[in-house]
Formats: sequence, structure tokens, C-alpha cells
Amino acid sequence: MAQRRLLLIDDEDDIREVAKLSLELVAHWDVVTARSGAEGIELAAREQPDAILLDVMMPGMDGAATYGRLQSNPETREIPVVLLTAKIFDRPDDRRGLEGITVISKPFDPMRLAAHVASALGWAA
Repeated sequence: MAQRRLLLIDDEDDIREVAKLSLELVAHWDVVTARSGAEGIELAAREQPDAILLDVMMPGMDGAATYGRLQSNPETREIPVVLLTAKIFDRPDDRRGLEGITVISKPFDPMRLAAHVASALGWAA
């Protein structure tokens, strides 16, 4: 089986570094990172990753807006997305535009992150 490629979109440098290292070392996935929604949209179209791990709360274009743009682009709409967020979804409006997407909470356990992502995507461990 070919190596999985994952795009991680998160504005926090430390989260990107820890998650990238974790996913590469534990799952042996190829991880491409973006520090903004706009950069992530561009990379998703160019790199065609197997999945996207998307932060919800980002300055400028947040996760919901980024997801909406990914879904509206025929080149990226079929790429599965998993949310990575510290945001608590207390009200139905909190998930507007993000319904039906699996959420992995921050802070996450770096040693278990790959297992959570694989489970969310239905990938074999």
C-alpha cells in the first residue's frame, strides 16, 4: 500500500510541529503543513492529499470558511476532512458549515493522534 499523505492546516506553529512529527513517526505518513486556510486551500489543490486535518479557529479564514472553499472546488471536494480544535461546540450554530465532520480535540496525545485520525477516516491502523 502506498504511503498516506495528509495535509495539516493550523495557524499555531507548535501544534503543526508536534502533529507533523507525531503523524510521521507513529503512522509513517507524509505530512504537508499549511499555516492558514488560504495556504491550505492552495496546497490541497496542488498536493491532492489523502485527507486534511483542519483547525477550526484560525485568524482570517477560519476552519468553516476553509472547509466551504475546499468543498466548492471540484479538485478538493472529495478529500476527507477531520477537524482538530480546542473549540467546544456547545450550540448547534457552533458547527454551522461543519456538520458531520469528525472532531479531534486539542490538546491531543501525540502518540494517539494517528490512531484517532485513522479511525475517523476508516483507515486500517
